[in-house]
Amino acid sequence: MNRREFIRDVLLWSAGLTLSIPRLTITESFAASGPSLLAVEKGPDHVQLVRRVLASLGGMKNFVRPGDRVVVKPNIGWDRSPEQAANTNPVVVKALVEEALEAGASRVLVFDRTCNEERRCYTNSGIADAVQSLNNKKARVEYIDNRKFVPVEIKRGKSLTTMEIYKDALDADRYINVPIAKHHGLSGLTLGLKNSMGVIGGRRGMMHFNIGQKLADLATVVQPTLTVIDATKILMANGPQGGDLKDVQIADTILASTDPVAADAYATTLFDMRPDEIESRLRRTKWDSGKWISTR
Repeated sequence: MNRREFIRDVLLWSAGLTLSIPRLTITESFAASGPSLLAVEKGPDHVQLVRRVLASLGGMKNFVRPGDRVVVKPNIGWDRSPEQAANTNPVVVKALVEEALEAGASRVLVFDRTCNEERRCYTNSGIADAVQSLNNKKARVEYIDNRKFVPVEIKRGKSLTTMEIYKDALDADRYINVPIAKHHGLSGLTLGLKNSMGVIGGRRGMMHFNIGQKLADLATVVQPTLTVIDATKILMANGPQGGDLKDVQIADTILASTDPVAADAYATTLFDMRPDEIESRLRRTKWDSGKWISTR
């Protein structure tokens, strides 16, 4: 599949907001010079990776204007260290916050609705310290305030018609979604679309029934300005929580797109999969000692 075909199919998929995934064979050619649909960068310097993917998309000033209120939404869901690859790399989060501030943001909020105890998640992930180390009053890491969840009608929803969504995410001028690429025991992988579950309230467990359609429904109202997928370390098994360093693979990759579907589609290839084969692939294989093996 060439670049034009990839863009065509992703745009069709995005327009329909359905998880009936087209068959894609994706190559590095989509990280073209100049503004592009998708930017992919690899290397050991993760701060530079952030700057390079942003530059490929026109720079952070292409997304954040002076005075904008910005949300940077990483995955901070788990009481895990950065080495365990259950949460977004704090270096990546810090670099994005810094870029937003340099672009003129009047405020940058970082938050997530955690699965484990929030203070332990924020601290042990390294994200709280990383943002606070900027020593800038405009950048704040905040705990979720349950009073800020507001009911939202999902007019285009097929499986969801209403959902409580965090007001700060809805009110932001710019919403930057920063998931980590990792395995998920139920959905196969958790990437950009699923990271939006961190801004919904109520009983999130209900999302896991017919999760594909519900994530597509949620995507009609939670629409990131930019999706930046952290694949510096990727969790290959026992996600989303992980814990065993043997399940972690160093990928030293960051990708970004204005289209969350394009970002997620490309990220599946980091797990040696096509977007359309996630479910069947994970039913018949498992990750062991650095490779996928058959369970048949």
